[in-house]
Amino acid sequence: MTHAWHGVTPGLDDAPLPGCFRSIVEIPRGSNLKYELDKQTGLLRLDRVLSSAVYYPANYGFIPQTLAEDDDPLDVLVYCTEEIPPLTICDARAVGLMSMIDQGQPDHKIIAVLRQDPIYSEFERASDFPSHIFKMLQRFFRDYKQLEGKDVAVDEVMPAEAAHAIIEDSLQRYEKVRRTGKLKGL
Repeated sequence: MTHAWHGVTPGLDDAPLPGCFRSIVEIPRGSNLKYELDKQTGLLRLDRVLSSAVYYPANYGFIPQTLAEDDDPLDVLVYCTEEIPPLTICDARAVGLMSMIDQGQPDHKIIAVLRQDPIYSEFERASDFPSHIFKMLQRFFRDYKQLEGKDVAVDEVMPAEAAHAIIEDSLQRYEKVRRTGKLKGL
């Protein structure tokens, strides 16, 4: 069995990183179950049920073979007209970046669209989205973290170029740590 974090190549044959990439969905849009990648096995572990009346506003997952500043794979929100089941590999394109400070640590969220979705694939930039979409996204992260007693600050959504820099940084960090043999699950 392939490890979802280490065994899936992030790059696509027909579109270059960091703009386009493979992503692995952990949590489908509309869910209030918080799944986390089990770093040892590459499977998903049910972490918790959200303790509020909120649900994930987009399909939530990660970009394989990345390492974010929080020592997890880099988070991605994949906008699509449908719920995508957990552990599904998707082709996505970055359109923006939402950064947070979660209990004092940087926590970046790449905002992407599913390349195969006939509606969302036409969105090239975060500014193409109705502004209310990102107000809901920011509110989701503020509310669910606050109700869990966690301190969080959510920034405004930034353009795709900011996301590209974070993706590149996370790809390089993963390679550096992998070369030292310090990644779990390898």
